[in-house]
Amino acid sequence: MKLLLKWLMISSLALFLVGCGDKTVLYSGLAESDANDIIAELNQHQIAAQKLIEKAGISVSVDAENIERSVKILDSAGLPHKARTNLGEVFQKSGVISSPMEERARYIYALSQEVESTLAQIDGVVVARVHVVLPERLAPGEPVQPASASVFIKYHNTLDPDSIEPRIRQMVSTSIPGLAGKSDKDLAIVFVPAQTYEDKIEVVQMGPFQLSPDEYGTVKWVFALFAIVLLIAFALLLFKPGRKKEKPASAAAATGK
Repeated sequence: MKLLLKWLMISSLALFLVGCGDKTVLYSGLAESDANDIIAELNQHQIAAQKLIEKAGISVSVDAENIERSVKILDSAGLPHKARTNLGEVFQKSGVISSPMEERARYIYALSQEVESTLAQIDGVVVARVHVVLPERLAPGEPVQPASASVFIKYHNTLDPDSIEPRIRQMVSTSIPGLAGKSDKDLAIVFVPAQTYEDKIEVVQMGPFQLSPDEYGTVKWVFALFAIVLLIAFALLLFKPGRKKEKPASAAAATGK
């Protein structure tokens, strides 16, 4: 009896742990804002995500069965955001003397990062990349090569490229030295629509109800645990020890007891 009850309790606990602990880390080392954006985006597609604070940053985990959907959803949304450095971080004092060429390369990189960060704040922009060419004299006596820039924008369908392009052109041209007042050929802007993820959720038919896979999984585990509880209760009732049966009076008289 005790062995049977112990086996039932261990089985129910194992099933419960398997059903509740099947989590997979989706991203780790995230900033607080990126982790919140990821969780908010997944919640819009009915995917539960958990946030765990660690020393190296914040990790976000989801159910293992939702990994593929989560990656596609976040990729179409441009999440997590690309880590960018600003001018202060690139040119922080390190005590090392750099050559003029290294300083120029670092300045161009930091400038492009600053412009990308500003463009990424526009609603509907998924990815923004900026390539900068500053005015440069390649050799003494030769004419100065003019400044130029190219901008790549991946956008959602909520953004209208025709209406936003003049403002992007003005912002970029005034942010990069040597581009102000130049013709459009010196500043190329390319808009590419982001691939929209169509979240096709399979429906599980359960009697008169239609459930998503996540809802069906939750209901399945609830019914399983309920069945285990009923089984334990039935076992307790079936094997409940009763009182010792008393012998009939006639039998006791016959035996002289």
